[in-house]
Amino acid sequence: MLRFGTDGIRGRANETLTVSLALALGIGVGDVLGASRVIVGRDTRESGPMLVAGVAAGLMSVGVDVVDVGVAPTGAIAFASSLYRLPAVVVSASHNPYFDNGLKVFSAGGRKLSDQDQQAVEGSIEAFLHSNQPRTVRAVGTLVTEDVSVEYCQHILSSVGSGRDRGSLRVVLDLANGAAASVAKELFAELGVEVVRVLSDNPSGRNINEDCGSTSIGSLQRAVLELGADVGLAFDGDADRVIAVTESGEVVDGDQLMAMFAPDLFESGKLKGAGIAATVMSNLGLHKAMERLGISLFVTPVGDRFVLDAMEANGLSLGGEQSGHIIFSDYATTGDGLLTGAMLIDLLDRSNAKLSDMSEAAMTKYPQVLISVAVSDSKRAASSDRVRGAVEKAESLLGGSGRILLRPSGTEPVVRVMVEAETHARAQGIAEEIVASIDR
Repeated sequence: MLRFGTDGIRGRANETLTVSLALALGIGVGDVLGASRVIVGRDTRESGPMLVAGVAAGLMSVGVDVVDVGVAPTGAIAFASSLYRLPAVVVSASHNPYFDNGLKVFSAGGRKLSDQDQQAVEGSIEAFLHSNQPRTVRAVGTLVTEDVSVEYCQHILSSVGSGRDRGSLRVVLDLANGAAASVAKELFAELGVEVVRVLSDNPSGRNINEDCGSTSIGSLQRAVLELGADVGLAFDGDADRVIAVTESGEVVDGDQLMAMFAPDLFESGKLKGAGIAATVMSNLGLHKAMERLGISLFVTPVGDRFVLDAMEANGLSLGGEQSGHIIFSDYATTGDGLLTGAMLIDLLDRSNAKLSDMSEAAMTKYPQVLISVAVSDSKRAASSDRVRGAVEKAESLLGGSGRILLRPSGTEPVVRVMVEAETHARAQGIAEEIVASIDR
């Protein structure tokens, strides 16, 4: 039985993620969501047009009209879904290498599918893939192409306030040879900053995320230092996340960005719910920073879907992940790296401060060690008496000066051991002791 992951269906294109599966998903979305039109968009992978064609064919075969928005950031597709109140399918594998791809579905309004709808789509997919019965002939849907980039950029500009002179800010962009290349240069020019260099903005279909973008920021760090820029912004393949680089070449991740955004929103009365949402992998420094400010931190499992669920349940306006996947619920229905980057530019401009000073003042980042241990049964290995004893001993030694997390993988036979402490050496030593206690 096929199962959606936390961010849709992913796999190696043309192997596990086939045209037949894309066709079946299109049929499932058409059957279950009951919309007369569905938006479809993609990132720059070479398999994207093939899989979009499969999804579109499935939708049209059950009488649904398709609006193909072409290459577009996930944030732009979710925005279009919200603006036009239509479901959407995003063909992207985010930060994965080019040979992978994925299928992510938004319900009308740009939200992730409910559990009930997701299960119904899964059931429809399985029924189609394993049925030998011909489907009932019905009306055939049509396909039109549309460009949503202008409306999307105007939405971001209106969210942060356009028309300001931000020309004193020198910015370097790394577009990961991905979907951001379709809009980012124009957007940041409209923001009024000086874009002094753009990296990885020539997609070939195979170079998406290749030694570039938010998962490989060495080139961005070097460019920021070489050009004396104030900030660097690195997006991933579908531009739903961003990692920043300070004027001194230091990395600013999603936790640090939230630690800067939260007090700014709080002071302006825009931090709804008096709290933020973050995953179990967020740094202990973020917890302590929010505690110091009197801001609640709602902890969720890993995955933006869980972050969004916590935000909706608690009426929050800010949430995200250490990876740079940040959700501003007043302006977006999902993580949007371009919106987050624009928000950071606006914050820097209004604060008239260096990014390095702001990030350092916002939170103290605790050294974090993460070790993945291959096991035969991840849940059993993580819950054994010996492992629990090792964790309890380590927690006693750390007291309040560190944090330990054991997380059985849901997709592979691996236990992930994460330890945070005041020094890297201490975190490494404790992590290795816990790893030694795991029965492989």
